Amino acid sequence: MAVIDDPLTLLPENTSKVVGQAQGIYTLASQSEAALLMVMNFAFTEGQYNGSTLSVLGRNTVFSTVREMPIVGGSDVFRFARGYAQAKTYTFDTKSGDAVVEYNVYVLHH
Repeated sequence: MAVIDDPLTLLPENTSKVVGQAQGIYTLASQSEAALLMVMNFAFTEGQYNGSTLSVLGRNTVFSTVREMPIVGGSDVFRFARGYAQAKTYTFDTKSGDAVVEYNVYVLHH
């Protein structure tokens, strides 16, 4: 199991503006492929969603080109949110385990 507390940025470049934190945990979810069980919150600290969170809970098959995981809730602006997040890996360093991942989020909320 590992803990996530990484910057949430607008673009996948290191120089991109930070708009929040991706916080949560992941653990192995398969014995036959590289797959993780992700429990993660996108906590926004800038812009129109400042103070709001989106919660993701799902299986992430790491080496798939695009993965889809459900949005299971949120807070503030995203209270009662439902939808999905599509993840796409831009870079992955096998030595350090560091990765740059783009999340496109499609969400309905009240």
